[in-house]
Amino acid sequence: MKKTVTTLADGRELIYYDARGDAVRDGVDARPLDPVSSRSEIRYDALLGDNVVIASHRQTRTYHPPADECPLCPSADGRQSEIPAPDYEVAVFENRFPSLAGDAGRCEVVCFTSDHDASFADLTPERAALVLDAWTDRTAELAERPGVEQVYCFENRGAEIGVTLGHPHGQIYAFPFTTPRTALQLRSAVEHRARTGRNLFDDLVARERADAVRVVLESEHWIAFVPYAAHWPYEIHLHPTRRVPDLRALDDAARTDFAQIYLELLRRFDRIFGPDEPPTPYIAAWHQAPFTGADREEFGLHLELFTVRRAPGRLKYLAGTESGMGAFMNDVPPEAAAERLREVATT
Repeated sequence: MKKTVTTLADGRELIYYDARGDAVRDGVDARPLDPVSSRSEIRYDALLGDNVVIASHRQTRTYHPPADECPLCPSADGRQSEIPAPDYEVAVFENRFPSLAGDAGRCEVVCFTSDHDASFADLTPERAALVLDAWTDRTAELAERPGVEQVYCFENRGAEIGVTLGHPHGQIYAFPFTTPRTALQLRSAVEHRARTGRNLFDDLVARERADAVRVVLESEHWIAFVPYAAHWPYEIHLHPTRRVPDLRALDDAARTDFAQIYLELLRRFDRIFGPDEPPTPYIAAWHQAPFTGADREEFGLHLELFTVRRAPGRLKYLAGTESGMGAFMNDVPPEAAAERLREVATT
């Protein structure tokens, strides 16, 4: 992998990741850009013990532009985008409208392909592996930044869940605090160890493997299953078979194996509602351990993939009990969801 670091016209960092060692990335961003004030603010909710990020400036960001004005496509004659190169493999840059910036962390955009009409599921295994390398490299670099406690790599796809740009891309958030769900999972793992002497994530994977009925795919290095207590109609958790706390700790064999199994999962997501339905909206997110703390090794890296669509032509939005109270109501049994995801195998 070749990594090329450069800057955009307003000083933001832009990084190219290329499989070819001879790739040349010398394009210059010639746009007359003024720096954007992020005005991000982190407020502590004393009642819930959570941090809330306030980023009202994001309301002025680009919203559903036509394809020929997409800021994530390569630059072309007469039109400059966020990526000066006329073509690229994987590109990562600081978000011009970040939720987290400066002392309040950092937000980055990850473009998986220069093809505006593609999706992650359309990538080759080699390109998917390159994206994993980029996620890992950014995790390692951001872990060294002062004040950063946790890195969250994710992709949201579909306007139904608030995505404002259709180009295949995701984001990386570097938080100056440990996110509440991660803190809860880590606390549960610590309590499980104290109670049983075993690791919680290892026991969860062992349970799903033993039950078998909710397992969707399994390889030598990864296992994908619909969890016993799935919150969403179609939800998959992807765990490495050898528990590690974050992306940096994956070995080469697991990295190579990841591309094949993840692409198959995404392609099944696109098939579960039938060929006449639009592409399935989904959220795919890596859950990584905080970078500090004596208990971080108890955490198990995993990717969670879920869709908000319930049935053809119908979408499930966040209901009040789910977003407000965290009391999830799922009307699709996890065993039925796993069976359907096995049925729509693409290979």
